[in-house]
Amino acid sequence: MTQDAVGATLPPHNDVAIGDGGHALLRERLRPYQTPNLVRSLAQLATSVLPFIGCWALMVLSLDISYAVTLLLAVPAAGFLVRIFIIQHDCGHGAFFRSRRANDAIGTLCGVMTLTPYANWRRQHAGHHANWNNLDRRNSGYDIYSSCLTLDEYNALGHRERLFHRLLRYPVVALILLPPLVFLVLYRFPFDTPSDWRQERLSVHKTNLMIAALLLTLAAWLGFGTVLLVQLPITILAAIAGVWLFSVQHRFEHTLWVRQEQWEPQLAALQGSSYLRLSAILQWFTGNIGFHHIHHLNPRIPNYHLQQCHRDIRALQEAPVLTLGGALAGGCLWLWDEARGKLVPFP
Repeated sequence: MTQDAVGATLPPHNDVAIGDGGHALLRERLRPYQTPNLVRSLAQLATSVLPFIGCWALMVLSLDISYAVTLLLAVPAAGFLVRIFIIQHDCGHGAFFRSRRANDAIGTLCGVMTLTPYANWRRQHAGHHANWNNLDRRNSGYDIYSSCLTLDEYNALGHRERLFHRLLRYPVVALILLPPLVFLVLYRFPFDTPSDWRQERLSVHKTNLMIAALLLTLAAWLGFGTVLLVQLPITILAAIAGVWLFSVQHRFEHTLWVRQEQWEPQLAALQGSSYLRLSAILQWFTGNIGFHHIHHLNPRIPNYHLQQCHRDIRALQEAPVLTLGGALAGGCLWLWDEARGKLVPFP
């Protein structure tokens, strides 16, 4: 028997096969890892929020030296903000604390720092988990990173439609220009939120009020220009890195997209998402999001248990593996070729 990070006794390593009934056994094998560890959760919160505040303060002080130093400090600050977003993400899945109230409270506060309306994002993200890789449910109001056209559908578009579709997904636009726009502007309005999602729509306005109160307080203390010069580069860098991380782990050549009659959640998790192998420092800053196949298989597992889970269960190591270089190349893959069963670039 082995001990996992939460102290639960686990069955020995196994060779559960993916498919042929192995999914039920695999889900059961994952269950012990989904128990949050309060000490580890609080430690991760402290090692993310406090260094972020420290970097922010140093950036303010560096304005008297050189703005180049300020921009240099924005890189680790953005890394800590990505890590804060991962905590918010875990809270949204009810995975960071045992208490739902604690998850929602911390998730909401993290959302103020990441400029994300927590409750609205949480419900929309649940839709991502429910429908990812399903060709018949891909147009349920999700963004360009959570959907794709088939090659035949793209070829059937008119010239202008093809041009607009392609322009919006050009790497510079989709991965550099749009992500900051999403966090700075689009998240300020519930334009894509159904009218009957009252609590979620309200969360957008509540988040805006809290962000405004925080920014006005800082501006009254430090000056609006100082706040803008410090916060804007952090948000831009973190948005670009965060959106890339969440999209690229599904966007690789031999991922899986299927029709409704073939769609199965475990298969979509293990073949439609990947293990992004990162260096230790990048894995730490990205909150183990590279173990995305495990996260999709069981979203209730806290991010700090994902690596141990991957080590302990051999079947999970059969998921598609992405290197950093391979992941960067995936930014050009936007169309699903049903005939060949793979993602392809625009013709």
